[in-house]
Amino acid sequence: MRRLILLLGFLTAACDTVSTGAPGTPPVAYEPSMTPAEAARSFGEVVTAVEPVAEAECRRLTPRQNCDFLIVVDPRRDSGPNAFQSEDRAGRPVITFTVGLIASVDNADELAFIMSHEAAHHIKGHLARQRENAEAGAIVFRGLATLTGGNASDVANAEKLGAAVGARTYSKEFELEADQLGTIIAYRAGYNPLRGAQFFARIPDPGDRFLGTHPPNAARLDMVRRTAAGLGL
Repeated sequence: MRRLILLLGFLTAACDTVSTGAPGTPPVAYEPSMTPAEAARSFGEVVTAVEPVAEAECRRLTPRQNCDFLIVVDPRRDSGPNAFQSEDRAGRPVITFTVGLIASVDNADELAFIMSHEAAHHIKGHLARQRENAEAGAIVFRGLATLTGGNASDVANAEKLGAAVGARTYSKEFELEADQLGTIIAYRAGYNPLRGAQFFARIPDPGDRFLGTHPPNAARLDMVRRTAAGLGL
């Protein structure tokens, strides 16, 4: 088991799972309760506590997966608060935090919950399922364009659109699944997921948009509360 904090440099397809604004909107201004130094120290402590619990849960639930999580920090200061799960070229699960996100949290519980949520995406196999949905969407839209007499350009554009639509299929369900398992991981790592999930109360609510990627914040908080109740919280 290795716990590393590295600079971002080699990520592949990413699942963007914690975002503080819709695409194209400026980052939301936060007034975090921790100083940058406190946030950085807290982040290191959270990595040390959460990673082995996430790895153990991964090996228990999906023993055939690569469960050696790599935690990295994207140091670019122009990147808004964000965290996401991906895989490197060798298939190793990577969880990336931007400096903006680390600096924006109010407490260690929020960091732990977000990290646990991202680890849950890998354990649940969401990247692979997302790719499968994208491929299925591309096939369907390509077939429709072909049947309606589209030329090569029409078919190519339809294929891209189908992949985009397919990739968003079940994305809200994926988020709620990750919230549920993330609650369990954070709790077992010694953090309070109810307190950690309050991060959602400070970010823009995506609502319930058609083909949206994230469920309403209220639905996510409800999932955390119900899961925490089952843990005795």
